[in-house]
Amino acid sequence: MKYLCIACEVIARPIYLCAAHASSVVDVELIERGLHNQPLKLKECIQSHIDHAEGRCYDAILLGYGLCGNGTEGLDARSVPLVIPRVHDCISLLLGNPERYQEQFDQNPGTYWYSQDFVERADNTKFATMGLVSDERLSRQYDSYVEKYGKENADYLMEVMGGWQSHYQRAVFIDLGIIDPESSQTQVQSIADQRGWTYESMVGDLIIFRQLLNGDWSTDNPSNFIVIPPNHSVSLTFDTNIFGCEIK
Repeated sequence: MKYLCIACEVIARPIYLCAAHASSVVDVELIERGLHNQPLKLKECIQSHIDHAEGRCYDAILLGYGLCGNGTEGLDARSVPLVIPRVHDCISLLLGNPERYQEQFDQNPGTYWYSQDFVERADNTKFATMGLVSDERLSRQYDSYVEKYGKENADYLMEVMGGWQSHYQRAVFIDLGIIDPESSQTQVQSIADQRGWTYESMVGDLIIFRQLLNGDWSTDNPSNFIVIPPNHSVSLTFDTNIFGCEIK
């Protein structure tokens, strides 16, 4: 079997690792993380990669994405199946279980999440986290305030407007055990110290990545993935299944 995996660069290391150990041939194409904050552009970019795969003899196209701010809604499978994990975002992928992420969210909703790739591939934005929070939007708002009113007033405005600082109290680094994470952990610890947050390191799990890249999504693990048949589109179910499909 030959697969193409289209994935966000914040999960580059686990994708490459599991692709190297997969029983099938897996090609990998990464997409920049900043597009999470522009769901329509993210969808266009993923669809472009899907379309470009036509005629390249793939047996399936695997997405290293979840719902990701609705960035995968409406994607079209062309002549080969499209496989998507039933998760909301990359945090569930890195933790290896959507229920585990939900438990963490219920217990500590004010958490910023970090991974090795996220830290290594970070841009120059002031606020950064994985998941649904739009760090790009917050950064632009903050920079605009600094330019207009100065840093002290910008900090005050973000606070009184119910900005990011009042809602977050914890930073968590997800350690997948791929390489020594000390350098990245130190960076996240420093961010937490600067913001007055608590810091934790949490062990991740590669199981969803392994299942995805090994083709364990059709019969063995139907609850973890959805397979969109050729000439069908990704739809939303608005329940725990997250994704459905419909004929184009």
